[in-house]
Amino acid sequence: MTVMLSRRSALLAAFSACVTLPHRSWAQPTSVPVGEKPDTVTILRVKRRNIEVNGKAASVLGIRQPDGAPGLVTEVGRRFRVRVDNELDAPTLIHWHGLTPPWRQDGVPGISGPPISPGASAEYDFPLRFGGTFWMHSHEGLQEQYLLAAPLIIRDGRNAPGQQEVTIMLADFSFTPAAQIYAELRKKGATLSSRSAEAGTANEDQVRRPVLNDVRYDAFLANDRTLADPETIRVEPGEPVLLRVINSSCMSAYHVDLGALSGDLVAVDGFSVRPVSGQRFPIAVAQRLDILIKVPRGPAAFPLLAILEGERRQTGVILVAGRAPVTRIPEIAPTPSPALTLDLERRLRATKPLVKRKPDRIHHIDLTGDMNGYVWSINGVVWNKDVPPLPVAEGERVEFVLRNKTLMPHPMHLHGHQFQVVEIDGKRFSGAVRDTILVTPGGRVVIAFDANNPGWWAFHCHLLYHQAAGMFATVRYI
Repeated sequence: MTVMLSRRSALLAAFSACVTLPHRSWAQPTSVPVGEKPDTVTILRVKRRNIEVNGKAASVLGIRQPDGAPGLVTEVGRRFRVRVDNELDAPTLIHWHGLTPPWRQDGVPGISGPPISPGASAEYDFPLRFGGTFWMHSHEGLQEQYLLAAPLIIRDGRNAPGQQEVTIMLADFSFTPAAQIYAELRKKGATLSSRSAEAGTANEDQVRRPVLNDVRYDAFLANDRTLADPETIRVEPGEPVLLRVINSSCMSAYHVDLGALSGDLVAVDGFSVRPVSGQRFPIAVAQRLDILIKVPRGPAAFPLLAILEGERRQTGVILVAGRAPVTRIPEIAPTPSPALTLDLERRLRATKPLVKRKPDRIHHIDLTGDMNGYVWSINGVVWNKDVPPLPVAEGERVEFVLRNKTLMPHPMHLHGHQFQVVEIDGKRFSGAVRDTILVTPGGRVVIAFDANNPGWWAFHCHLLYHQAAGMFATVRYI
């Protein structure tokens, strides 16, 4: 069903803007009632809101239900019946990251449909065929940098009745306007390129060293809060807890550190994998981790931290069992975390892999560009509206051979489909089913998917400023 736009009254918009909503913990988001009528529509309001970051007020954006709940929690088998009300003074459009809607409802301006005008609404209606940990975020301009994102949880048979769940949404935050961040990246890149040309090979070698974090952020958030004032979440001692970790950051990857706890990684990007036990798990931009932990008996506090890739800065939440005291956790880790690798990815095995078959179509996709000039591209072409899409045909098994020709890692996201990781650096295996895969500098990753959702879809690097600078392509059914 095509997205339908409708004009809301100015009176309703003015009234809604005046309502003060209570703070809600992201550990227990509001669910759609089990006994709801089939035609019930969930309202999501895109609006401006205020948070505090290390003692300083910050104006950000958000996606909230009328009762203040962030995002949406629902159940597999229901229909995704949602109305998005744009209460901003600028156009917006929301992408349902990881879901497989009809392509006109995917939420990418200029490809799946027009943005929602200020004061207008858009309605969505499609079936939810699978469950898992997903999320929603703006695909309009640089709005995602202003925290315009929220959880989208679809519960299914994997969730035991009454099981404790904790959703942790990671984000990078800057008081600098997003447009200024982008302009400074472009200016810095142009300066690097100019200096390299003037100084010759020695300076060029210096410029071309790998870069993990090309934006310096003011803070890193877990559920909108820093470790100066972290969210504390009550859990039952001796009981299992399902952690749903969502990396909604624009440019930052992390190592999720469970501290004194250990856990089983049971799903990535919403889809089950054979459990992998550990205390630290990597998470790239836009990826999700479902980690099952068991809280020990007795009172205790358990920090769950996310340490920035390649640095010591960290954020997180604290689980509190019983009447345990909570001590302050520093925002600087004792040692820097390493760069993300694909070591864990090589170990992951899907519980429900794709049926084995030879690919009908293979696309070779080089991730190209450079910090010099801050130009990012796919197959050497910076995205513009005249770039031809990658063709596929319904019913085909398609493989993308991704080769990273740059010195930065790139988390690549395919809209409207799930894919399976089937090769890393020349070694074939039956890897995880995902929607976002990290391709490390100089690395090669092959993903496979079934062309079963006709339309015109985005495929891009999920680093916000890389996408804006041109590392974006489309896939179109022929």
